[in-house]
Amino acid sequence: MKLTNIQYAEGDKYRSLSEQLTLRNDTIFANRGNVFSDDGSLLATSMSQYEIRMDAYTVDADVFKKNIRSLSVELSKMLGNTASYWEKKIKKARSTKNRYLFITRKLGYNDYMKIKNFPIFNLGMYKGGFIAEQTTVRAHPLGKVAERTIGYDDYRGAPGIEGAYRSYLKGKHGWRMKQKIAKGQWKPINDNNEREPIDGKDIVTTIDINIQDIAHHSLLRQLEFYNAEHGCVVVMETKTGEIKAISNLGRNSVGKYYEKRNYAIYESHEPGSAFKLMSMVAALESGAIDTSTVVDTGKGKYKMHGRYIHDSKRGGYGKISAARALEVSSNIGFARLIDESFEKNPEKFINILKRMHLNEQLGLRIKGEGKPEIPAPGDKKWSKNALPSIAYGYNLSLTPLQTLTFYNAIANNGEMVKPKFVKEIRSRNNYVKQFEKEIIDPQICSKETIKKVQEILKNVVIRGTGIKLYDENFSMAGKTGTARTEYWMPDWESNRRYISSFTGYFPAENPKYSCIVVIHKPDLKKGYYGADVSGPVFKDIAHKIYTSNHIINEIDCDVPNFASVQNNFNSYYTKSNKEFNSIPNVKGMATMDAIPLLENIGLKVSLIGEGKVKEQSISAGEKLIKGVTIVLKSI
Repeated sequence: MKLTNIQYAEGDKYRSLSEQLTLRNDTIFANRGNVFSDDGSLLATSMSQYEIRMDAYTVDADVFKKNIRSLSVELSKMLGNTASYWEKKIKKARSTKNRYLFITRKLGYNDYMKIKNFPIFNLGMYKGGFIAEQTTVRAHPLGKVAERTIGYDDYRGAPGIEGAYRSYLKGKHGWRMKQKIAKGQWKPINDNNEREPIDGKDIVTTIDINIQDIAHHSLLRQLEFYNAEHGCVVVMETKTGEIKAISNLGRNSVGKYYEKRNYAIYESHEPGSAFKLMSMVAALESGAIDTSTVVDTGKGKYKMHGRYIHDSKRGGYGKISAARALEVSSNIGFARLIDESFEKNPEKFINILKRMHLNEQLGLRIKGEGKPEIPAPGDKKWSKNALPSIAYGYNLSLTPLQTLTFYNAIANNGEMVKPKFVKEIRSRNNYVKQFEKEIIDPQICSKETIKKVQEILKNVVIRGTGIKLYDENFSMAGKTGTARTEYWMPDWESNRRYISSFTGYFPAENPKYSCIVVIHKPDLKKGYYGADVSGPVFKDIAHKIYTSNHIINEIDCDVPNFASVQNNFNSYYTKSNKEFNSIPNVKGMATMDAIPLLENIGLKVSLIGEGKVKEQSISAGEKLIKGVTIVLKSI
């Protein structure tokens, strides 16, 4: 009676419970959309990986006996171990009725297609016992290029573009029915998905691979030379606000640099002398001064409101114009100009700064943007010294990208544009959404003021603090920045720390790009001024972009004659046209030259690092054997 009751009266209930315990829907994760550079190069993509298992018991006895050896041979070729090892393993699984035998994992798509056509496996799930379970992993084909800005979206969080545009990238998951078998394992019921996953949409960024590579390596070399703590570089297209390159490098415990944090976006700090441009614009706009207004900077040391202000030049600059004060970056000059002009009404000066949006975040979609801080009368940080301190870049904070956005507005004749990281969203090469230029302010100040400060910024490079960057063949404009940091710490006098920067644009007459370079805590024994530490990175980036891009077709100036570039080309051309019977010496050559040279003579090349070749695994002069792999180590 009990058996009848369970079988019929309560049968549906118990069958439902059984299915709940032995059947489940397994999620099939959709492939995330790809992230591309502006020229279509892959920056991030989802790659399928496969785990292969075998239902060794389900295969027909005759089929198993006839094909087990050939299957074992193929598995040996692909996965290693001997054919005998695989044959023994599978036969044992069959004898123990193992229906979920582990074969391998992390197979790529091409290998998956090969293994599913092996003997026995080619009969499918039911007749061949072939079980394949797909997962996806995120890969960055170009390595560390703008890694922190590209970001990720996983258990670590969702920073960068991957996090900001996750709703477009993530797609829609599918599912597949599985049945519980022995030892708590789950096996797919059939070959078909119950609901197919829908892949995410693709993101096309504004990043230019060539400019990114230039910026990354220029910054890296300088950080290594000065043994600095960390630094960042941002290159922005002047008219559109498109970010063409962004590199953020921090030092780890063993002294190596990597994309540690997105310093350009999140790190708000005192900008130092870079802020003198903002002070100059505000003072000119108020009518309190003109570029010809004379200020007495004395002998390089001046007491104001109970504390001393110093200039970097011993003996001081004496009486100079306001324009010259910006060119030589006089702290005393700016402290006196601003304090004497606005001492009775400091709100007027602060309000002009705020009107130019210097107290506002840029409103980036990428999370983590630092908050700018500009104190005003009545705030806790306000004192008699607040106004002169702000005048030369202290007692306030901005992020590097916020500073660059202001300089870019000066280069752009007053139009302040919002930095842009993404051009468009695509789905299977069809446009889904395009992101147009966003204007923060069509005119941050008068055109007269813009023209005046543009001329001064040009003169900073020609005859001011940036004179070391001057090149008669190529015009640049900008401002050096050297700021004390952590000066409130008790050990500052014995262990001084500085932030070095250079912010500007190029070419000076018709700017195509603006750029900021910020380097924190360089080794003082080697230097710490912005012109020495950060300026050379700016110049290197500007010149390399200039020689490799189409700017030369858009500006009216002579093409520079770089002797070193021509010599490198001549050396490569001579070597590439030579008949080789032995291994050539490629030490000191750029990897982009060494690789094609070696491949053209029949060698396979494996590269460790980037930059110039430091070591080659096969010594120069050894006999050339085509098809052999040569390993190049570069710096």
